Amino acid sequence: MSRALVVGSINMDLVMRTQSLPRPGETVVGGSFSVVPGGKGANQAAAVARLGPSTALIGAVGDDDFGTAALDNLQRQGVDTTLVGRMVGQATGVAMVLVDGAGENTIVVASGANHALVPAHVEERRDAFAGAGVVGLQCEVPLPVVTAAIAQARAAGCTTVLNAAPALPDLPADAYRVDYLVVNEQETESLAGVRPTDSGTAIAAARMLRERGAGCVIVTLGAAGCVYTTASESGLVAAPEVSVVDTTAAGDAFIGGLIAALLEGLSLRPALVFANCAGALAVTSLGAQTSLPDRESVAELVRRVGPSLDAAANI
Repeated sequence: MSRALVVGSINMDLVMRTQSLPRPGETVVGGSFSVVPGGKGANQAAAVARLGPSTALIGAVGDDDFGTAALDNLQRQGVDTTLVGRMVGQATGVAMVLVDGAGENTIVVASGANHALVPAHVEERRDAFAGAGVVGLQCEVPLPVVTAAIAQARAAGCTTVLNAAPALPDLPADAYRVDYLVVNEQETESLAGVRPTDSGTAIAAARMLRERGAGCVIVTLGAAGCVYTTASESGLVAAPEVSVVDTTAAGDAFIGGLIAALLEGLSLRPALVFANCAGALAVTSLGAQTSLPDRESVAELVRRVGPSLDAAANI
């Protein structure tokens, strides 16, 4: 199994649970409050590492207590943080997360050191790409950093996985030149102009996005699983039924599962079954990195429900 390299954001999440999310101008009385490590780059790196592969992260934190706490946590998760920069005079990224009684959430992010990253940070770490089998990226850092990382990964012959999150109105043309583009329903609507309402509309939108240069486009559909399209096939892979506590890290756990499965050499549909099971387990616990499943838990769920998830015919 070769190594995973993730390029992306590092945050601390300030999480409050409340029975219902406030409307504009409304104050609601919340419940429990916690401070937990987050950020899509950190979450996805931790998600991969917890599933077994050696994982390194390129990113940035501030020279504050949150930065120290974020790095300490990543190291405990098994992530190599030697490629993470400490930005003097910058604050570490912070996300304010509200979670309602049904497990749905709203998030506001102050990017801090994440937006101080520039392409030079990636280019100075080009040797890290040479030893990576899969490179994972997201869009919580500046897009020039994302495209610089894609270029380095392609030059090194790495498999590339771009999670185009959070939702953006568009991506640079070079950002579509990845092996796997992964988007949820909101991100699909932003990029393709089509809101997926079922597997058929999701496949149609995925095909539109694949025409922009991605090798495979995957649209995640929450409890309905995910759809995918490649040059030769399209299909649906279902998700297992679980009790939802908090959806905060579901997408990041899915990406971690996908990267880990690709590093193991799984073909696309089995890799998506594994990723769906990782994402499903993440929603059964509160928090971002605190909810990420380990390999044994995912493997057990795959053994129990994998055949039924993979039963849907190609579309």
